Amino acid sequence: MSHHQGNEAEEVEEEYDMDDADDDMDDEFHGRDAGGSDSDMDEYEYMNNRMQDTTAAQARKGRDIQGIPWERLSITREKYRQTRLEQYKNYENIPQSGEGSEKECKSTEKGGSYYVFRRNSRSVKSTILHFQLRNLVWATSKHDVYLMSHFSVMHWSSLTCTKSEVLNVSGHVAPCEKHPGSLLEGFTQTQVSTLAVKDKLLVAGGFQGELICKYLDRPGVSYCTRTTYEDNAITNAVEIYTSGSGAVHFVASNNDNGVRDFDMEKFQPSNHFRFTWPVNHTSLSPDGKLLVIVGDDPEGMLVDSRTGKAIASFQGHLDYSFASAWHPGGLTFATGNQDKTCRIWDVRNLSTSVTALKGNIGAIRSIRYTSDGRFMAMAEPADFVHVFDVGSGYEKEQEIDFFGEISGMSFSPDTESLFIGVWDRTYGSLLEFGRRRDYSYLDTVV
Repeated sequence: MSHHQGNEAEEVEEEYDMDDADDDMDDEFHGRDAGGSDSDMDEYEYMNNRMQDTTAAQARKGRDIQGIPWERLSITREKYRQTRLEQYKNYENIPQSGEGSEKECKSTEKGGSYYVFRRNSRSVKSTILHFQLRNLVWATSKHDVYLMSHFSVMHWSSLTCTKSEVLNVSGHVAPCEKHPGSLLEGFTQTQVSTLAVKDKLLVAGGFQGELICKYLDRPGVSYCTRTTYEDNAITNAVEIYTSGSGAVHFVASNNDNGVRDFDMEKFQPSNHFRFTWPVNHTSLSPDGKLLVIVGDDPEGMLVDSRTGKAIASFQGHLDYSFASAWHPGGLTFATGNQDKTCRIWDVRNLSTSVTALKGNIGAIRSIRYTSDGRFMAMAEPADFVHVFDVGSGYEKEQEIDFFGEISGMSFSPDTESLFIGVWDRTYGSLLEFGRRRDYSYLDTVV
């Protein structure tokens, strides 16, 4: 992962100056570059600082799901979309990787409607700190979602449309429990690079290798540790899982080439594997035996989760990868890369990928499967989330189209909801979609 960062959320926009796709846009919609918006449109929507959400009923009547007043602008949505597609500059570590991958990508049938729009909540602001790391939104139920908003981890209830602060890292954070090896002095002004929430456990990873662990049903923070004191220490990803014994663990992927496993029953590190390049993302197979390792190398690795020993490698991507996910069936997994592709792999034959799926404008920075394995979602850095019908061989997809940087996305464990965090200074929000069901009339009572 690229080793450069801002000191606070707003500075990330400087990273995106290279991605400014909109220099020639009209003044009314000026500044929506790949990092944030300096839009003047807030004069229409922010009178007296009022936030205006968009409901499903309003969207059915023609309102833009983000509340963008296209009718008041001198540019149409279609024209602006075309400009974004033509001018957005994808970040690459290996030049021309996006162009080189195009010929291998499958043509998909768009127009699916697997998840329908429910609400856009603009009162909860989803933010990011590093332009390559986009795993900052996690749903724990169809109504409960956790996300980063500047220096706070926030909880949003889509049932009551209320938000609450769960953890604030702007000041001093220290554990209120004592465990061997835990840094009792804690941390100050932690810059959160990645987040994971599952099974009542919240783990936040930081730019200096910090790991902050909090149980949602306990007061305070339970455990703090620093993975490394090396300069290039950023925590790139965290995955929480339950071991075969029933103990809650998490795996942290770091820029110091390390992958570390922590046992949260004992509050102790249980494994540390070292590789030859920075690890950007790690995914544990459903049976707990295999780890997918991807990072600052076009080649990925499959390793034994107990020993860290390499079992196989897989080749096909043309740039660095930042996302991975296992299908719940355990035979296939997906990887997302800066070459603008998501590749599907079969563990029984890793000589070539099963298929390659292409994004529209940028790297695939986040991948999620529904727990029933029916759908897979992949998120680009901005504007697009693609939901694929796995049963069709990934040949059919729903393309969710909006404007803004994507801080993360998450299916709820019961598959009923899909949440997407949008980072934008004017239109930052949380998008919520619900799974389309034949009995959708029942949605009126839940």
